[in-house]
Amino acid sequence: MEFSVSHLNSSIAAIFALLLIFYWKSRSKASKNSSPPEAGGAWPIIGHLHLIGGGSRLPHITLAAMADKYGPGFTIRLGVHKTLVVNNWELAKELFTTWDVIISSRPKFLAAKHIGYDFAMFGFSPYGTYWRELRKLIAVELFSPRRLGLLQHIRVSETEVSIQELYKYWNEKKDGSGRVLVEMKQWFGDLNLNVILRMVAGKRYFGATVDGDKIEARQCQKVLRDFFHLTGIFIVADNIPYLRWLDIGGYEKKMKETGKEMDKIVEKWLEEHKQKANSGSKQDFMDVILSAIEGTNLQDYDPGTIIKSTCLVSFFNQ
Repeated sequence: MEFSVSHLNSSIAAIFALLLIFYWKSRSKASKNSSPPEAGGAWPIIGHLHLIGGGSRLPHITLAAMADKYGPGFTIRLGVHKTLVVNNWELAKELFTTWDVIISSRPKFLAAKHIGYDFAMFGFSPYGTYWRELRKLIAVELFSPRRLGLLQHIRVSETEVSIQELYKYWNEKKDGSGRVLVEMKQWFGDLNLNVILRMVAGKRYFGATVDGDKIEARQCQKVLRDFFHLTGIFIVADNIPYLRWLDIGGYEKKMKETGKEMDKIVEKWLEEHKQKANSGSKQDFMDVILSAIEGTNLQDYDPGTIIKSTCLVSFFNQ
């Protein structure tokens, strides 16, 4: 009798184990079939990076060829990161509507850490409570049609002043034939910087009436160029994190330096606005965000960091 009970228990255990194995294999097969295909040609460690970044064709041409072969949705591996590539408007629409919460976050890359105020900058922040609250604040206080309409006169007045100064320069420097050589690329760059600076920080760097010296102005332009360059460049450590200590290309060091230079400039703007905060005037984005942030409860970062990073987002989106 004892033998029969023991044998029965062993049989039940064996059957149960077989059922578990069958269930696990069925789930694995279903999961595999429901997953988008992975493009071929991946190498160990680096994945498809040699095709995207090191091939003879431009990346979008390579991805288009993959889409023709693997369909509207497929995956590639960028170092250690598995990435979904979508090449179909209907699928993209579904992702941004039905599954928008899942795809709304952002990867944590080095540029966002070192020159994005440790992910405090709205454009680099991962999806979550902080991002949602800051998005509401920016949509209402900074990028609303009413706010942009209130600052429309800045674009008009800066264009008029710049043209007048250009005419004055021509009148003073023209030669016998009525001509003068002007570096128009620099002229347009100075005009754009003045417009953006007045809207964001209420000051201008170039022209007859300026609020700062040209050394600071050129430094601001240089920092902005470095920012866009470093946020768009390929960094090995972003895709293969265990090679970060090598700092291949010296980009992380450059990011830290640029972050410090940028923060030094914006910190000066913030201090100037704090000193005039009691006057009650709200003429630019920094005045508005300085006032608006006082009534919020964004605990992820200190108010100064939020104000500086948000004003830079406004600066880059003008």
